[in-house]
Amino acid sequence: MDQDKLADLRRRYADAKGGALYDPEFKRVSQTQFQGERRKWPFTEPATFLAAPHRPNAAAESFAGLDIALVGVPMDLGVTNRAGARLGPRAVRAAERIGPYEHVLKCVPSSEARIADIGDVPMHSRFSLESCHADIESHFGAIRAAGVRTLAVGGDHSISLAILKALGKDRPLGMIHVDAHCDTSGEFEGAKFHHGGPFRQAVLEGVLDPERTIQIGIRGAAEYLWEFSYDSGMTVIHAEEIERLGIPAVIERARRVIGDGPAYLTFDVDSLDPAFAPGTGTPEIGGLTTREALELLRGLVGLDIVSGDVVEVAPQYDASTNTAHAAAQVMFTILCLMVRAPSLDRRPSGVPG
Repeated sequence: MDQDKLADLRRRYADAKGGALYDPEFKRVSQTQFQGERRKWPFTEPATFLAAPHRPNAAAESFAGLDIALVGVPMDLGVTNRAGARLGPRAVRAAERIGPYEHVLKCVPSSEARIADIGDVPMHSRFSLESCHADIESHFGAIRAAGVRTLAVGGDHSISLAILKALGKDRPLGMIHVDAHCDTSGEFEGAKFHHGGPFRQAVLEGVLDPERTIQIGIRGAAEYLWEFSYDSGMTVIHAEEIERLGIPAVIERARRVIGDGPAYLTFDVDSLDPAFAPGTGTPEIGGLTTREALELLRGLVGLDIVSGDVVEVAPQYDASTNTAHAAAQVMFTILCLMVRAPSLDRRPSGVPG
């Protein structure tokens, strides 16, 4: 080893503390995390989404001082197979060591926008799906009225309909939908608001633009139920096509479909192969790897992603906690996309305005 180089490394690093960094980018991130020699311990204090500040009284305060609210939606009355996604928000909150830095996007969302975990949607009934949907729509409508954007964790995928009804009533949103299933089926067994059909209903409600909707990762035995996706003009990319096309081509297609308009990003963890995310209600083999999912999401930076959700984490089917950990990382990546959205008036954390 070059002795001059070794001497220089010793001079700079032998007695340096963990937060003493020289690279301008690394130093920028370090300054948001270190207090002297100390970083926050990841295993202390009540768990929140992505270790964000806790604002349980945000609704009473009219969501003042927030750019993006992280919201739990612990409801799974719309499932068609295994129940348990009502426990998803708690499991995702418990995931440790997610963030603060997205190294590919070079993003520290907590220093680029004012973000807080505002708790769970208050719901009046644990038994009525329709009542829960009404409460979700009302809660997200109030957040939207305050000029605050939302990133939610479910819960089953039926929650997305209620959120879209709150957010898209003035202008239909585009949508990037990563899932094993298109979720555009119709009514059966007396119900049309289950987790297999939210996006048919969202189009029919006039809050989702099918021509600006792309569904990625679709596979499994329920393909015959997704006629509405094709008939309405949605773009569908099956899981089997992704390897042939390549992630860059899928990203390019998504960017072309979404264009410059506002878009919602919804991520069902069953889009991931069960080898990576077994803790979900309707697992389908042959899905995305976690690395493919992150590459796909990172490629969407710069699109006007104004809101999103991560759904269908059912932690009791995954003793490893890998599913919740993957969901938390996906949530963090979506948050980075949201703080980089062109239409967000980004104000650094702690800066009034």
